[in-house]
Amino acid sequence: MTIGATPEASWRTALIGPSAVVTGVSNGIGRSIAVALAEAGANVAGCYGSDHQGAQRVRNQIAATGRDSYIIQADTGDPATAETLATEAVDRWGSLDIWVNNAARLMVKPVVETTDEDWHGLLAANLHGFFYGSRAAATIMYGQKRGRIINITSAADVLVVENLGTYIAAKGGIIGLTKTLALEAARHQVTVNAVSPGAIDTPLNLKAYTPEVRRTYEARIPLGRIGAEDEIADVVAFVASNASRYLTGQEIVVDGGLVINGTVGHALDE
Repeated sequence: MTIGATPEASWRTALIGPSAVVTGVSNGIGRSIAVALAEAGANVAGCYGSDHQGAQRVRNQIAATGRDSYIIQADTGDPATAETLATEAVDRWGSLDIWVNNAARLMVKPVVETTDEDWHGLLAANLHGFFYGSRAAATIMYGQKRGRIINITSAADVLVVENLGTYIAAKGGIIGLTKTLALEAARHQVTVNAVSPGAIDTPLNLKAYTPEVRRTYEARIPLGRIGAEDEIADVVAFVASNASRYLTGQEIVVDGGLVINGTVGHALDE
């Protein structure tokens, strides 16, 4: 406990429980979330796509916190992945307290150039996986009468970016799922929220964030910089804690003020 903290303050900032699932943990925001939850006291189950070295690094980082992990290579577009992670979390740690749907990929392509394969492929990871994960988590959490389901979306559904039609369609679908499930889950004392990052430095954005894009973001973001992965993880840790117990059905935009900035340089009154 922090020096000077009261037992009540400690309870409020503690995670709702010690068992968490995070999808897409090998790098980027998912890795930061998994480590942040472990540092806060959670054992973490998770999955990754193809980055074996990244997955091992996150295993080592979780182990360094003194917590346990179960991390597998799997496709979140396959409903069996969510079922496996949920079952393993309960079998290993006795409960499923926190579920973070995070795994996603980016595709920058105009709608008219998007093929059927592009569309279905992106939705498998960026929308279907969120549904499968939410369903698996809610099924267990309803019986426990407690739990946090947290969906990592994107501020791009608020401040729309061209050539991201499929990506943003998926993110909009996640918001609809989040709000509807929040209503259904509330009677079971389970909360469901979305955390929507703005411009964040991650491997996912490495190619898309050209020097020109970076300069534009730095000029448009009121805080003057692109965000860091751990700044999203910190918000997720709050939503996963007792402190967020009256928060549900919300989209929390974490973007340094970008989506509220309509400033275009109006002349001042004399």
